Amino acid sequence: MLSTQNATPISPLCFGCMQFGGTADEANSRAMYDACRTAGINFFDTAHLYTGGVSEEFLGAFAASERDDLYIATKAGYTGGSTARNIFTTFDISRQRLGMDMVDALYLHRWDDNTPLEETFEALATLQADGKIRHIGVSNFAAWQVMKAQAVAQKLGTKIDMFQPMYSLVKRQAEVEILPMAKAEGIAIVPYSPLGGGLLTGKYSTGAQGRLSTDERYAARYGQEWMYQTAADLAALAAEMGHAPASLAVAWAARHRGVTAPIISARNAEQLAPSLAALKISLSDEDYARIAALSPTPAPATDRLEEA
Repeated sequence: MLSTQNATPISPLCFGCMQFGGTADEANSRAMYDACRTAGINFFDTAHLYTGGVSEEFLGAFAASERDDLYIATKAGYTGGSTARNIFTTFDISRQRLGMDMVDALYLHRWDDNTPLEETFEALATLQADGKIRHIGVSNFAAWQVMKAQAVAQKLGTKIDMFQPMYSLVKRQAEVEILPMAKAEGIAIVPYSPLGGGLLTGKYSTGAQGRLSTDERYAARYGQEWMYQTAADLAALAAEMGHAPASLAVAWAARHRGVTAPIISARNAEQLAPSLAALKISLSDEDYARIAALSPTPAPATDRLEEA
């Protein structure tokens, strides 16, 4: 089980600091950090890429007085590839921004076709041996890529401990191979976007603006009609159950037995509150199944439906 430096288990939700220094100024960022700590969250996620480094700077400043009580993760390699040079250079900058000699987890931000895995994982193993990182993670990999990388890592005497895929009620592809693979291999799953880019909050049905209406990538990612119908159906079910749609969406993603801690985020503490409220929701098997039925269950990897 992943734990903080003082051996406290990580919280069942992780807070993603992607908005720190971007859509969330310092005051709002601090308010969200404090709200997370009050709710019992001790797991915080950032990346070298986020908001030009301000995300790491804010998180480092907020966490400084209680560092040993927290689990801090950052990422490298989104730009510049996963070469040893890029990993060492950018991670040194990340540690300076965070004001930390060591982070609990360093993720490869995405797969790099152009760098041999041996070079990448030799660099990560070196950082681990030097006490600069505790755990190795990967993000946005396919299941086969994780297993290929894991084989290389094990030859070097280390291993992938964490995996960060996309997962929500409207993005369930991870159920096909990623979640079963990770459970079988003992890899912690820390999925991002449990709210489907904000779609599952229900706000778009009211004409509200957000990333789905202003960002072409998100508009394409969540642009299918059935996804909007799922969001509407979730909002109706949430009202029936007495919860905010966002609370139910996060609780559903967290309920999967292969998930360790979904990553939640927001622009301010008010927007964050429904996601934090998921901590107080314990879904029954029946309610979990009712929510799952609101979106298509992906076919098994073999596509032999009669055996599913």
